[in-house]
Amino acid sequence: MRRVTERVGTALESGEGEGFSAFGLSGSPGTEAFWEGVGAPASVPCDEGGWATLFLRRGGPARIGFESWSEPVPLRRWGDTDCWYTEVRMPARLRVTYQFLAEDAAYADPFNPAGAGGDRSVVATPDAPPQPHWPEVRADDVLPVPRTRVRWAGGRLRGRRTVRVHPVGGGGPVVLLLDGDDWLYLHPAMTAFDSAFSGGEMPPATLVFLPAGNREAEFGCGPGLWEAVRDELPQLVSESGVRADWDRLVVAGQSLGGLSALYAALEFPDLVSRVACQSASFWWAPGAPDLTDPLGGPVGGAIAARLRAHPGLSALRVAFDVGEHETRMLPHCEEVEDLARRAGATVRVSRSASGHDRAGWRHALLRDVAWALSG
Repeated sequence: MRRVTERVGTALESGEGEGFSAFGLSGSPGTEAFWEGVGAPASVPCDEGGWATLFLRRGGPARIGFESWSEPVPLRRWGDTDCWYTEVRMPARLRVTYQFLAEDAAYADPFNPAGAGGDRSVVATPDAPPQPHWPEVRADDVLPVPRTRVRWAGGRLRGRRTVRVHPVGGGGPVVLLLDGDDWLYLHPAMTAFDSAFSGGEMPPATLVFLPAGNREAEFGCGPGLWEAVRDELPQLVSESGVRADWDRLVVAGQSLGGLSALYAALEFPDLVSRVACQSASFWWAPGAPDLTDPLGGPVGGAIAARLRAHPGLSALRVAFDVGEHETRMLPHCEEVEDLARRAGATVRVSRSASGHDRAGWRHALLRDVAWALSG
Protein backbone atom coordinates (compact mmCIF):
# COMPACT_ATOMS: atom_id res chain seq x y z
CA MET A 1 0.00 0.00 0.00
CA ARG A 2 1.15 3.50 -0.74
CA ARG A 3 1.28 6.31 1.76
CA VAL A 4 -1.06 9.21 1.03
CA THR A 5 0.01 12.74 1.79
CA GLU A 6 -2.66 14.64 3.65
CA ARG A 7 -3.04 18.15 2.27
CA VAL A 8 -4.87 20.53 4.61
CA GLY A 9 -4.93 24.25 3.95
CA THR A 10 -4.22 26.88 6.60
CA ALA A 11 -7.90 27.66 7.13
CA LEU A 12 -8.67 24.02 7.78
CA GLU A 13 -5.78 23.59 10.15
CA SER A 14 -6.71 26.59 12.24
CA GLY A 15 -10.46 26.04 12.22
CA GLU A 16 -10.92 29.62 11.08
CA GLY A 17 -11.79 31.49 7.91
CA GLU A 18 -14.20 30.10 5.36
CA GLY A 19 -14.31 26.57 6.67
CA PHE A 20 -15.08 24.11 3.87
CA SER A 21 -16.43 26.60 1.35
CA ALA A 22 -13.78 25.54 -1.17
CA PHE A 23 -15.60 22.19 -1.29
CA GLY A 24 -19.03 23.75 -1.79
CA LEU A 25 -20.12 23.56 1.84
CA SER A 26 -21.54 26.47 3.77
CA GLY A 27 -22.24 27.12 7.40
CA SER A 28 -20.10 26.71 10.46
CA PRO A 29 -18.72 23.15 10.75
CA GLY A 30 -20.51 21.17 13.43
CA THR A 31 -23.81 23.08 13.30
CA GLU A 32 -27.08 21.51 12.22
CA ALA A 33 -27.20 23.79 9.19
CA PHE A 34 -23.76 22.59 8.18
CA TRP A 35 -24.57 18.89 8.50
CA GLU A 36 -27.75 19.29 6.47
CA GLY A 37 -25.60 20.26 3.48
CA VAL A 38 -23.07 17.42 3.74
CA GLY A 39 -23.14 14.65 1.15
CA ALA A 40 -20.58 12.30 -0.38
CA PRO A 41 -16.89 13.27 -0.18
CA ALA A 42 -16.19 16.33 -2.35
CA SER A 43 -13.13 16.87 -4.55
CA VAL A 44 -11.42 19.97 -5.92
CA PRO A 45 -8.51 20.01 -8.40
CA CYS A 46 -4.96 20.49 -7.16
CA ASP A 47 -2.63 22.89 -8.96
CA GLU A 48 -0.03 20.14 -9.44
CA GLY A 49 -2.57 17.62 -10.73
CA GLY A 50 -4.91 15.16 -9.11
CA TRP A 51 -7.57 15.99 -6.58
CA ALA A 52 -7.99 17.06 -2.97
CA THR A 53 -10.91 15.14 -1.52
CA LEU A 54 -12.66 16.12 1.71
CA PHE A 55 -13.97 13.39 4.01
CA LEU A 56 -16.27 14.29 6.91
CA ARG A 57 -17.54 12.29 9.86
CA ARG A 58 -19.97 13.34 12.54
CA GLY A 59 -19.13 11.86 15.91
CA GLY A 60 -15.77 10.94 17.41
CA PRO A 61 -12.21 10.20 16.31
CA ALA A 62 -11.62 7.72 13.49
CA ARG A 63 -9.35 6.82 10.61
CA ILE A 64 -10.25 6.22 6.99
CA GLY A 65 -9.30 2.80 5.69
CA PHE A 66 -8.92 2.59 1.91
CA GLU A 67 -9.14 -0.76 0.14
CA SER A 68 -5.73 -1.72 -1.25
CA TRP A 69 -4.82 1.87 -2.06
CA SER A 70 -3.20 3.55 0.92
CA GLU A 71 -2.40 3.30 4.58
CA PRO A 72 -5.23 4.49 6.88
CA VAL A 73 -5.56 8.27 7.15
CA PRO A 74 -6.56 9.81 10.53
CA LEU A 75 -9.33 12.36 10.84
CA ARG A 76 -8.84 15.53 12.86
CA ARG A 77 -11.36 17.46 14.90
CA TRP A 78 -12.71 20.89 13.98
CA GLY A 79 -12.33 22.89 17.16
CA ASP A 80 -14.47 21.42 19.92
CA THR A 81 -17.29 20.37 17.58
CA ASP A 82 -18.50 16.92 16.54
CA CYS A 83 -17.00 17.49 13.06
CA TRP A 84 -14.04 15.30 12.17
CA TYR A 85 -12.41 15.73 8.79
CA THR A 86 -9.44 15.18 6.56
CA GLU A 87 -8.43 16.28 3.08
CA VAL A 88 -6.78 13.48 1.10
CA ARG A 89 -4.71 13.93 -2.03
CA MET A 90 -5.92 11.57 -4.72
CA PRO A 91 -4.50 10.93 -8.18
CA ALA A 92 -6.43 11.49 -11.37
CA ARG A 93 -8.92 8.76 -12.26
CA LEU A 94 -9.50 6.86 -9.06
CA ARG A 95 -12.49 4.96 -7.71
CA VAL A 96 -11.90 3.44 -4.30
CA THR A 97 -13.72 1.67 -1.47
CA TYR A 98 -13.29 3.15 2.00
CA GLN A 99 -14.66 2.91 5.53
CA PHE A 100 -14.35 4.71 8.83
CA LEU A 101 -12.35 2.78 11.42
CA ALA A 102 -13.19 3.61 15.04
CA GLU A 103 -13.08 1.69 18.30
CA ASP A 104 -12.12 -1.60 16.61
CA ALA A 105 -15.12 -1.41 14.31
CA ALA A 106 -15.72 -0.36 10.70
CA TYR A 107 -18.49 1.91 9.45
CA ALA A 108 -19.80 3.08 6.11
CA ASP A 109 -20.04 6.81 5.43
CA PRO A 110 -23.64 7.74 6.30
CA PHE A 111 -23.48 10.85 4.10
CA ASN A 112 -22.44 8.90 0.98
CA PRO A 113 -25.23 7.24 -1.04
CA ALA A 114 -22.74 4.88 -2.73
CA GLY A 115 -22.23 1.89 -0.47
CA ALA A 116 -20.60 -1.52 -0.81
CA GLY A 117 -22.01 -3.86 1.79
CA GLY A 118 -23.00 -2.75 5.25
CA ASP A 119 -19.71 -1.22 6.36
CA ARG A 120 -18.13 0.25 3.22
CA SER A 121 -18.63 3.17 0.85
CA VAL A 122 -17.30 4.08 -2.60
CA VAL A 123 -15.85 7.41 -3.73
CA ALA A 124 -14.65 8.44 -7.18
CA THR A 125 -12.67 11.45 -8.36
CA PRO A 126 -14.63 13.67 -10.78
CA ASP A 127 -12.59 12.45 -13.76
CA ALA A 128 -13.17 8.75 -13.09
CA PRO A 129 -15.18 7.18 -15.92
CA PRO A 130 -18.85 6.51 -15.17
CA GLN A 131 -20.05 3.01 -14.41
CA PRO A 132 -23.41 2.71 -16.13
CA HIS A 133 -25.75 -0.05 -14.97
CA TRP A 134 -24.37 -0.14 -11.41
CA PRO A 135 -26.92 1.59 -9.15
CA GLU A 136 -25.98 3.50 -6.05
CA VAL A 137 -26.73 1.29 -3.08
CA ARG A 138 -26.68 2.65 0.45
CA ALA A 139 -24.91 0.66 3.11
CA ASP A 140 -28.19 -0.26 4.83
CA ASP A 141 -29.94 -1.36 1.63
CA VAL A 142 -30.63 -5.06 1.12
CA LEU A 143 -29.49 -6.16 -2.32
CA PRO A 144 -31.76 -8.35 -4.43
CA VAL A 145 -30.50 -11.89 -4.93
CA PRO A 146 -31.47 -14.54 -7.47
CA ARG A 147 -34.48 -16.61 -6.53
CA THR A 148 -32.86 -19.81 -7.78
CA ARG A 149 -30.32 -21.37 -5.48
CA VAL A 150 -28.44 -24.65 -5.64
CA ARG A 151 -27.10 -26.51 -2.64
CA TRP A 152 -23.68 -27.90 -3.48
CA ALA A 153 -22.76 -30.36 -0.76
CA GLY A 154 -20.15 -33.07 -0.54
CA GLY A 155 -18.43 -34.14 -3.74
CA ARG A 156 -14.94 -33.06 -4.69
CA LEU A 157 -15.04 -29.72 -2.85
CA ARG A 158 -16.39 -31.22 0.39
CA GLY A 159 -18.34 -29.09 2.79
CA ARG A 160 -21.37 -27.26 1.46
CA ARG A 161 -22.06 -23.96 -0.22
CA THR A 162 -25.01 -22.17 -1.77
CA VAL A 163 -24.74 -21.32 -5.47
CA ARG A 164 -27.17 -18.71 -6.81
CA VAL A 165 -28.34 -18.83 -10.44
CA HIS A 166 -29.90 -15.96 -12.39
CA PRO A 167 -31.06 -15.94 -16.04
CA VAL A 168 -30.33 -12.66 -17.81
CA GLY A 169 -32.70 -12.12 -20.71
CA GLY A 170 -34.13 -15.61 -20.28
CA GLY A 171 -30.76 -17.26 -19.81
CA GLY A 172 -28.12 -18.64 -22.16
CA PRO A 173 -24.35 -19.20 -21.96
CA VAL A 174 -23.14 -19.64 -18.41
CA VAL A 175 -21.16 -16.82 -16.80
CA LEU A 176 -19.44 -18.28 -13.75
CA LEU A 177 -18.71 -15.48 -11.28
CA LEU A 178 -15.95 -16.49 -8.88
CA ASP A 179 -16.16 -14.95 -5.40
CA GLY A 180 -19.86 -14.92 -6.12
CA ASP A 181 -20.93 -13.71 -2.69
CA ASP A 182 -19.06 -10.44 -3.22
CA TRP A 183 -21.07 -9.85 -6.39
CA LEU A 184 -24.27 -10.66 -4.53
CA TYR A 185 -23.88 -8.83 -1.24
CA LEU A 186 -21.31 -6.05 -1.84
CA HIS A 187 -21.94 -5.05 -5.46
CA PRO A 188 -25.31 -5.68 -7.18
CA ALA A 189 -24.13 -7.68 -10.19
CA MET A 190 -27.53 -9.23 -10.86
CA THR A 191 -29.09 -5.78 -11.25
CA ALA A 192 -26.16 -4.52 -13.33
CA PHE A 193 -26.23 -7.44 -15.78
CA ASP A 194 -30.00 -7.09 -16.20
CA SER A 195 -29.59 -3.37 -16.88
CA ALA A 196 -26.84 -4.01 -19.43
CA PHE A 197 -29.05 -6.53 -21.20
CA SER A 198 -31.97 -4.08 -21.25
CA GLY A 199 -29.64 -1.47 -22.73
CA GLY A 200 -28.52 -3.79 -25.53
CA GLU A 201 -24.98 -4.12 -24.16
CA MET A 202 -25.21 -7.72 -22.93
CA PRO A 203 -26.53 -10.84 -24.68
CA PRO A 204 -28.70 -13.33 -22.82
CA ALA A 205 -26.69 -15.30 -20.27
CA THR A 206 -27.04 -17.33 -17.11
CA LEU A 207 -25.15 -16.00 -14.11
CA VAL A 208 -23.84 -18.61 -11.70
CA PHE A 209 -22.57 -17.02 -8.47
CA LEU A 210 -19.98 -19.39 -7.00
CA PRO A 211 -18.98 -18.48 -3.44
CA ALA A 212 -15.40 -19.09 -2.44
CA GLY A 213 -14.44 -21.58 0.20
CA ASN A 214 -10.75 -21.33 1.05
CA ARG A 215 -9.61 -18.85 -1.62
CA GLU A 216 -5.90 -19.51 -1.23
CA ALA A 217 -6.41 -23.26 -1.55
CA GLU A 218 -9.05 -23.23 -4.30
CA PHE A 219 -7.72 -20.40 -6.46
CA GLY A 220 -4.07 -21.39 -6.62
CA CYS A 221 -2.95 -23.21 -9.74
CA GLY A 222 -4.44 -26.57 -8.82
CA PRO A 223 -7.04 -28.80 -10.47
CA GLY A 224 -9.40 -29.48 -7.55
CA LEU A 225 -11.87 -26.63 -8.05
CA TRP A 226 -12.09 -27.10 -11.80
CA GLU A 227 -12.52 -30.86 -11.64
CA ALA A 228 -15.47 -30.20 -9.33
CA VAL A 229 -16.91 -27.53 -11.60
CA ARG A 230 -16.55 -29.81 -14.63
CA ASP A 231 -17.92 -32.97 -13.04
CA GLU A 232 -20.60 -31.70 -10.65
CA LEU A 233 -21.79 -28.14 -11.15
CA PRO A 234 -23.46 -28.41 -14.60
CA GLN A 235 -25.75 -31.18 -13.40
CA LEU A 236 -26.74 -29.24 -10.28
CA VAL A 237 -27.54 -26.12 -12.29
CA SER A 238 -29.47 -28.18 -14.82
CA GLU A 239 -31.65 -29.58 -12.04
CA SER A 240 -32.59 -26.03 -11.06
CA GLY A 241 -34.59 -25.66 -14.27
CA VAL A 242 -32.78 -22.50 -15.44
CA ARG A 243 -31.58 -22.51 -19.04
CA ALA A 244 -27.78 -22.87 -19.00
CA ASP A 245 -25.44 -23.41 -21.95
CA TRP A 246 -22.13 -24.72 -20.64
CA ASP A 247 -20.61 -25.04 -24.13
CA ARG A 248 -19.97 -21.26 -24.17
CA LEU A 249 -18.93 -20.90 -20.53
CA VAL A 250 -17.32 -17.60 -19.49
CA VAL A 251 -15.35 -17.57 -16.24
CA ALA A 252 -15.00 -14.17 -14.57
CA GLY A 253 -12.60 -13.70 -11.68
CA GLN A 254 -10.65 -11.04 -9.85
CA SER A 255 -7.32 -11.17 -8.03
CA LEU A 256 -6.71 -14.84 -7.14
CA GLY A 257 -9.99 -15.59 -8.91
CA GLY A 258 -8.58 -14.12 -12.13
CA LEU A 259 -5.49 -16.29 -11.75
CA SER A 260 -7.69 -19.37 -11.33
CA ALA A 261 -9.87 -18.45 -14.31
CA LEU A 262 -6.92 -18.33 -16.71
CA TYR A 263 -5.40 -21.44 -15.15
CA ALA A 264 -8.67 -23.24 -15.92
CA ALA A 265 -8.52 -22.13 -19.55
CA LEU A 266 -4.98 -23.52 -19.88
CA GLU A 267 -5.55 -26.80 -18.07
CA PHE A 268 -9.23 -27.48 -18.83
CA PRO A 269 -9.68 -26.11 -22.37
CA ASP A 270 -12.67 -28.35 -23.08
CA LEU A 271 -14.46 -26.64 -20.20
CA VAL A 272 -13.19 -23.04 -20.31
CA SER A 273 -12.44 -21.15 -23.52
CA ARG A 274 -13.64 -17.66 -22.52
CA VAL A 275 -12.22 -15.69 -19.61
CA ALA A 276 -12.73 -12.21 -18.14
CA CYS A 277 -10.17 -11.46 -15.45
CA GLN A 278 -9.54 -8.28 -13.49
CA SER A 279 -6.29 -7.62 -11.62
CA ALA A 280 -5.42 -11.29 -11.73
CA SER A 281 -2.71 -12.41 -9.30
CA PHE A 282 -0.23 -13.38 -11.97
CA TRP A 283 2.59 -12.94 -9.47
CA TRP A 284 1.49 -16.26 -7.97
CA ALA A 285 3.89 -19.19 -7.93
CA PRO A 286 4.16 -22.12 -5.51
CA GLY A 287 5.30 -20.73 -2.17
CA ALA A 288 5.03 -17.07 -3.23
CA PRO A 289 2.12 -16.18 -0.87
CA ASP A 290 4.35 -17.08 2.09
CA LEU A 291 7.20 -14.75 1.07
CA THR A 292 7.83 -11.36 2.65
CA ASP A 293 7.35 -9.83 -0.81
CA PRO A 294 4.97 -12.11 -2.75
CA LEU A 295 5.07 -9.85 -5.82
CA GLY A 296 8.87 -9.82 -5.99
CA GLY A 297 9.30 -13.15 -7.77
CA PRO A 298 9.54 -14.02 -11.48
CA VAL A 299 7.41 -11.75 -13.64
CA GLY A 300 4.16 -13.46 -14.54
CA GLY A 301 4.65 -16.26 -12.04
CA ALA A 302 3.36 -19.77 -12.67
CA ILE A 303 0.91 -18.74 -15.40
CA ALA A 304 3.67 -17.11 -17.48
CA ALA A 305 5.72 -20.28 -17.18
CA ARG A 306 2.78 -22.34 -18.44
CA LEU A 307 2.14 -19.95 -21.32
CA ARG A 308 5.76 -20.11 -22.48
CA ALA A 309 5.44 -23.88 -22.81
CA HIS A 310 1.92 -23.91 -24.25
CA PRO A 311 1.57 -25.26 -27.82
CA GLY A 312 -1.18 -22.83 -28.83
CA LEU A 313 -4.29 -21.04 -27.63
CA SER A 314 -6.21 -20.24 -30.81
CA ALA A 315 -9.50 -21.32 -29.19
CA LEU A 316 -9.10 -19.01 -26.18
CA ARG A 317 -10.81 -15.63 -25.89
CA VAL A 318 -9.57 -13.70 -22.85
CA ALA A 319 -10.09 -10.15 -21.57
CA PHE A 320 -7.51 -8.70 -19.19
CA ASP A 321 -8.09 -5.68 -17.00
CA VAL A 322 -6.04 -4.26 -14.13
CA GLY A 323 -6.24 -1.11 -12.04
CA GLU A 324 -4.03 1.60 -13.50
CA HIS A 325 -2.87 2.50 -9.96
CA GLU A 326 -1.64 -1.04 -9.26
CA THR A 327 1.93 -0.26 -10.17
CA ARG A 328 3.44 -3.48 -8.83
CA MET A 329 0.80 -5.66 -10.48
CA LEU A 330 1.23 -4.15 -13.92
CA PRO A 331 4.49 -5.91 -14.93
CA HIS A 332 3.04 -9.31 -14.03
CA CYS A 333 -0.18 -8.62 -15.93
CA GLU A 334 1.60 -7.18 -18.96
CA GLU A 335 3.83 -10.26 -19.24
CA VAL A 336 0.87 -12.64 -19.19
CA GLU A 337 -1.10 -10.50 -21.63
CA ASP A 338 1.78 -10.53 -24.10
CA LEU A 339 2.42 -14.27 -23.75
CA ALA A 340 -1.28 -15.10 -24.24
CA ARG A 341 -1.34 -13.02 -27.40
CA ARG A 342 1.82 -14.69 -28.73
CA ALA A 343 0.30 -18.10 -28.04
CA GLY A 344 -2.56 -17.27 -30.40
CA ALA A 345 -5.34 -16.30 -28.00
CA THR A 346 -7.78 -13.56 -28.91
CA VAL A 347 -6.91 -10.93 -26.32
CA ARG A 348 -8.52 -7.74 -25.07
CA VAL A 349 -6.53 -5.48 -22.70
CA SER A 350 -7.80 -2.53 -20.66
CA ARG A 351 -6.99 -0.56 -17.51
CA SER A 352 -9.52 0.53 -14.88
CA ALA A 353 -9.44 3.78 -12.91
CA SER A 354 -8.73 2.05 -9.62
CA GLY A 355 -6.36 0.16 -7.43
CA HIS A 356 -6.97 -3.46 -6.39
CA ASP A 357 -10.62 -2.88 -5.70
CA ARG A 358 -13.93 -4.34 -6.92
CA ALA A 359 -15.43 -0.85 -7.03
CA GLY A 360 -13.04 -0.10 -9.88
CA TRP A 361 -13.51 -3.40 -11.71
CA ARG A 362 -17.29 -3.28 -12.03
CA HIS A 363 -17.51 -1.70 -15.46
CA ALA A 364 -14.82 -4.00 -16.85
CA LEU A 365 -16.73 -7.01 -15.57
CA LEU A 366 -19.82 -6.21 -17.63
CA ARG A 367 -17.94 -5.01 -20.70
CA ASP A 368 -15.50 -7.91 -20.81
CA VAL A 369 -18.09 -10.61 -20.20
CA ALA A 370 -20.14 -9.18 -23.09
CA TRP A 371 -17.02 -9.16 -25.27
CA ALA A 372 -16.15 -12.75 -24.33
CA LEU A 373 -19.64 -13.86 -25.34
CA SER A 374 -19.50 -12.00 -28.64
CA GLY A 375 -16.99 -14.31 -30.30
